[in-house]
Amino acid sequence: MNCKPILKTQHGGRGTGGFTLIELLLVLVILGILAAIVVPKFAGRTEQARITAATTQINSFATALDAFEVDNGYYPKGKSGLQDLVEQPRDAQSWHGPYVKDIPKDPWNNEYIYECPGRNNPSSYDLMSMGPDKRVGGDDDITNWQNKR
Repeated sequence: MNCKPILKTQHGGRGTGGFTLIELLLVLVILGILAAIVVPKFAGRTEQARITAATTQINSFATALDAFEVDNGYYPKGKSGLQDLVEQPRDAQSWHGPYVKDIPKDPWNNEYIYECPGRNNPSSYDLMSMGPDKRVGGDDDITNWQNKR
């Protein structure tokens, strides 16, 4: 039996055996340019999602704080602050909680800041997240007294 290859290959021709260094570098440059365009867009979305999450959480706390106030006639005061929404304080005789399951940290892993009576809302409370810079003050704070976003 005589076995002959169906396809004949030729060796020795230039450019027939893979990619050149220039071609590989060109592909890497194109991928780098695409990454430079795409990554910042996703990064901006992540920060915007965190801001939205903090705003939503503050609004959720506001609903729970209002329910606490309706039941007890006052907003939680003192160092316990938001924790009074989870555990009944000694002086809250009409407490019908828990008003929230737990008190999460903000999306930047900081505690929410609660103050009652508030400096900005003297008849109720101030509630805020320090935002991305993790400092009180500045234009990135997310608060219940100002809808900046």
